[in-house]
Amino acid sequence: MPAKKKTSDEQELQRRNRELSILNAIASALNREVDLTRALNAALTQVQKLLDLDTSWLWLMREETGEPYLAAAENLPPALANNPKRLTTGTCYCLDTYEAGDLEGAANINVIACSRLQGLVKGTAGLRYHASIPLYAHDKNLGILNVASSDWRELSDDDLRLLYTVGDLMSMAIERARLFAKSTEYGAAEERNRLAREIHDTIAQGLSAIAIQLETAEELISQNGGTSSAREKIDQALLLTRANLEEARRSVLDLRAAPLEGKTLDEALTTLARDWSAKWNIPIKLNIPSGIPPLPIRIESGLYRVAQEALENIHRHARAKRVKLELETMPNQVRLMIQDDGRGFNPSRVPKGRYGLIGLNERVKLLGGTLRLESSTDTGTRIQVIVPLDARQ
Repeated sequence: MPAKKKTSDEQELQRRNRELSILNAIASALNREVDLTRALNAALTQVQKLLDLDTSWLWLMREETGEPYLAAAENLPPALANNPKRLTTGTCYCLDTYEAGDLEGAANINVIACSRLQGLVKGTAGLRYHASIPLYAHDKNLGILNVASSDWRELSDDDLRLLYTVGDLMSMAIERARLFAKSTEYGAAEERNRLAREIHDTIAQGLSAIAIQLETAEELISQNGGTSSAREKIDQALLLTRANLEEARRSVLDLRAAPLEGKTLDEALTTLARDWSAKWNIPIKLNIPSGIPPLPIRIESGLYRVAQEALENIHRHARAKRVKLELETMPNQVRLMIQDDGRGFNPSRVPKGRYGLIGLNERVKLLGGTLRLESSTDTGTRIQVIVPLDARQ
């Protein structure tokens, strides 16, 4: 009898040690990261590995609107991985239950039939069910962690308790990452304002002074019968100075305001395109899905600036009658495409003054992406930017 009790105690101790090991590994993965995307992907990897699961994905609720979006996913079955819209669009049983406030206690978190795989036979990797773990922070709905295995079983009380503790760890990490992102954004805004002041106080004022001196010189030459060649050089200098002054002023305005102004990337691009179209009376066709998941701030800002610069180039040089703008997000990359039907040019012989194209290339390289430019006098110009997304973004 005593030997049997000892064996039972040892099993309990082993179980508890395993749980502590799992929680410690997940906590370590979350604590190593302050970026939300990287933290969530690291946590999902550990959850799957240590709990011997096949698939996991995480819904988060937008802070501004409360709408759900797919924040992270690991090892999705082909039916979902190859058809992202099946997972990212529309609603499902677990989301409906969560938003209705019925996904609160362990009694409600058992095996749930996945409505997104309903009616599919191929490409599901044997997955039909998942368990949903609600995530909360101070009575605030954060999202849902879904975990699945092809040989799914009923969840024991110990399984539920462990998954709920994992959910608590992830909830704390989500809140911390969001707070860090806000503080970083505030710091970036302060730095932009500082740079804007410096540009205004140095470059812009210096260019203004040069313009005034050149205008004065031009007037003196005109009065005293100066040579036409001297006047021509001064005119060229004036044009160049005014162009640079305008660019400096535009840079100041760009720096003073956060690029997205508190909007999501899809909202900001839609507003940018519509304002540009109204200003220059050029129709623009948009293909931008709503509710795309948030991307790292530097990528959202960079893509917005790329779109902004591309549209500015179209206005200045293309003489286009129609423009098309597309944004597409996938689990491993984001794609931005801007196309016009303007006069085009030979990409191998970029006309002088096309500094905007140089700026576009530099922005995309800083994002770790690639820029593909296609242009001809028959079809206009098409710019496609692809930026990779991974756990280290």
